[in-house]
Parts: sequence; structure tokens; C-alpha cells
Amino acid sequence: MKIFNRDPVLFLNSLAAVLGLVVTFNVGLTETQAGWTVASVSAILGAIAAFLTRPIAVQAFTTLVATVASAVAAFGYDVAPTTTAAINGLVLAVIMFITRGQVSPVASSAPASQPAKPSVL
Repeated sequence: MKIFNRDPVLFLNSLAAVLGLVVTFNVGLTETQAGWTVASVSAILGAIAAFLTRPIAVQAFTTLVATVASAVAAFGYDVAPTTTAAINGLVLAVIMFITRGQVSPVASSAPASQPAKPSVL
């Protein structure tokens, strides 16, 4: 499965980073709410991305690291929501580029089209 002829994992990880960025615009969330939002969005989109790739372990590792990094930043230290979102975005970007060559999209279940046979007149 591909989106715009690209691997869907790139879009999902980018979406997680963008949603993390939205938290930085002071949308009325407390530090705890922002931390939960960034960590949960990262975990949910990462799980979907892991489902769409093979081997699953590489994307699952990327998701785990990004989610743990944002959760530690949000709940382990007294930091602003902007810092939590920035850490999540940085971790997603770095790990995504490191692991990108090691995974591939799941093959679609649609049958491949057969080439047209020449007609004999």
C-alpha cells in the first residue's frame, strides 16, 4: 500500500510530528495534557505504521523510542509542552531516517494486472 506513490509510514510519522508541533502553539493544554496528547498520538500512529510495514520490529522500535522520549520529557521532568513536542519531533525524524532503509510497505492484496495479450487476426 502506498500513498501518493510513497511509503505510508513517512506520512504517519510526519503526521505525528506535525500534531506534536500543534501542541507547541499553546492551544490551551496544560503540561500534563500536552504530554499525554503527544505520547498517545505518537503511540497510536506508530502502531498503525508498524502494522503497515515489514518487518514490524523496526517501526515498533521507532514508536517505542519516540513515545518513551516524549513521555519522559512530559512526566519525568518539569518542561514546557513545546519542549515535549520538540523532543518527540526530533526523535521521530532522526530514527525515521536511520531505519527507513530497513523496512518496506506491506504488499497490497490486490492482484497484479496482467499485460494485454496481442491479438492475432
